[in-house]
Amino acid sequence: MRKALRWLLALTVLTGTLTTAQAATAAGSEATGTTGTTGAADTAGAADTAATAGHGATADAADIKDRLLAVPGMSLIEEKPYPGYRFFVLGYTQPVDHRHPSKGTFQQRITVLHKDVSRPTVFYTGGYNVSTTPSRREPTQIVDGNQVSLEYRYFTPSRPDPADWSKLDIWQAASDQHRLFSALKKIYSANWLATGGSKGGVTATYYERFYPKDMDGVVAYVAPNDVVNDEDSAYDRFFTTVGTKECRDRLNAVQREALVRRERLEEKYAAYAAENGYTFTTIGSLDRAYEAVVLDYVWGFWQYSLVSDCATVPADAKNASDDDIWNSVDTISGFSFYTDQGLSPYTPYYYQAGTQLGAPTIHFPYIEKKYVRYGYQPPRNFVPRSIPMRFQPLAMRDVDTWVRHNARHMMFVYGQNDPWGAERFRLGKGAKDSYVLTAPGMNHGANVAGLTADEKTLATARILDWAGVAPATPTAQPKPLAKFDAKLDVRDVEREPTLRH
Repeated sequence: MRKALRWLLALTVLTGTLTTAQAATAAGSEATGTTGTTGAADTAGAADTAATAGHGATADAADIKDRLLAVPGMSLIEEKPYPGYRFFVLGYTQPVDHRHPSKGTFQQRITVLHKDVSRPTVFYTGGYNVSTTPSRREPTQIVDGNQVSLEYRYFTPSRPDPADWSKLDIWQAASDQHRLFSALKKIYSANWLATGGSKGGVTATYYERFYPKDMDGVVAYVAPNDVVNDEDSAYDRFFTTVGTKECRDRLNAVQREALVRRERLEEKYAAYAAENGYTFTTIGSLDRAYEAVVLDYVWGFWQYSLVSDCATVPADAKNASDDDIWNSVDTISGFSFYTDQGLSPYTPYYYQAGTQLGAPTIHFPYIEKKYVRYGYQPPRNFVPRSIPMRFQPLAMRDVDTWVRHNARHMMFVYGQNDPWGAERFRLGKGAKDSYVLTAPGMNHGANVAGLTADEKTLATARILDWAGVAPATPTAQPKPLAKFDAKLDVRDVEREPTLRH
């Protein structure tokens, strides 16, 4: 799985990198809307079409770039072309502390995928960095709308300097979203939906908890819910039943064998680190890093792979070569991840995991205790000691209680075989028009498209309704309003650290 994170770093963000496409997401005649919308573009959105020739989207009476840059604190980083849209990478001035705005500001990076001001807008965050390449999340395709994407505070370059880490918490991050929404709602006045996957899914949930009047709906994908940080038995139960016994046995055997051969494989690890200039100051030693990578192996497989991928796992671990064991672990977990260089970009994540979000701890009953020296290490081990951390046990309890009793227009989508779904959000009697849905056989990339037919119909219909673009006469099988674009709609798994969410 750490291999996946190396892809992530190379590609800039956790949402996956997309190349600029040549194909439009819809035929030219659909550029200003599609069947099933609540009406034609407003007067401003319908005017001066010729003014945006080459952009593929209608212009407002005032050019959309001018309107965006007229927002106080907004600055243009770059504009990139994409057929059918305008795509902007922007900087937005945010207070470091929303409770005391006078105590400094920082520049938060955002992107805007603009279609038309008359269309609904999807507010997306992955909870990490933001992609600066045009992309469209599933709800954006379903409602054929605009998309505003936000970089989570303290992920570079959206980090105050100097950084007061005590201001990195879920309320401050939700307040970032609220302030940006309040500014852009004046331009995009139609309905808004919040969405995100994994850490982005919980980010959308926290935003709804603290500012429940902002959004018209929330679609949270694969959102973990670690209510009691010290009680993680649900994860242990998950790993005894996920997939098939044959696949579980293969994975467990490779993981155990990597620890049995620790001495030999750590020699290989040391050479690998020296060749690439990797160091281990934060985690403490190469030995700690090695075990952390190996203990991520089984979790990482189920997070990002399918049962059909079990064929790639060595079938006879005891008789496999050292290279076979190394390559299997490296492919799934990535030996570069627990180096200083691998951990550094994720310092904000591990800080939050160790102060509010919580982190799973699982056990390994199939591995003799003599082979496991450290077990699952806490987030504190992955954050430089110069940054103080103190866990707040009531933060997640508050959000969980709020969702159970107050959820309105909220949808949680999980994958059947995704470890993160072992501890998930659940709805109580106080929830209204809200849903928890599970995509059979899917992993951390679960989405509406992967649901059963009945649940896919339900989810699509509710998303369209919340966005205000449901057809006047409901159809038996509602479909996304925008045509699928192979470049813009890449359905990649939400990439992030395997564990410690």
